[in-house]
Amino acid sequence: MLTEYSNDSALQRIRVIADFQFGAGAGAAVFPDECTFQFSTTGRVRQIRLGKERLATVRAQDGRLTLGVAGAARLAAVLAPPAYRVAVQEDVAPFIADGKNAMAKHIIAADDGIRAGDEVLVVTGDDVLLATGGALLSGREMLAFNYGVAVKVRQGRGSECFQER
Repeated sequence: MLTEYSNDSALQRIRVIADFQFGAGAGAAVFPDECTFQFSTTGRVRQIRLGKERLATVRAQDGRLTLGVAGAARLAAVLAPPAYRVAVQEDVAPFIADGKNAMAKHIIAADDGIRAGDEVLVVTGDDVLLATGGALLSGREMLAFNYGVAVKVRQGRGSECFQER
């Protein structure tokens, strides 16, 4: 049986997933009415775009969202720090913005509510978005460990974000 969603029902579904994953109100803030959708061959939502920018992708294995940089920026604007944020040292920020993983020894702050597997925002100490990725450790473990990868960065903003500052 082929499952297909209309754009309205797809938007409603994606907003519910975002509210579940990031908290009430996140869905409407990250996904405006103008979003477009890319569907899989089975008719399920795979990617959500706003114009040419990818806001998020729905993971096939668990139905959760992975954020693009544009989606992460929209989420960071509505979530008060430290929610879903991992702050890194200034000296490694350009590398992480270029897509390198965030190592535990470089983490200076992390939301205590982060669990391994959560989608997180990697930021500087002054809350400038660098990248988005998946947490490999909990927020407390990130601060306790001195070795290993804490966040597997999926997409960075690029080091040009430092020239805007």
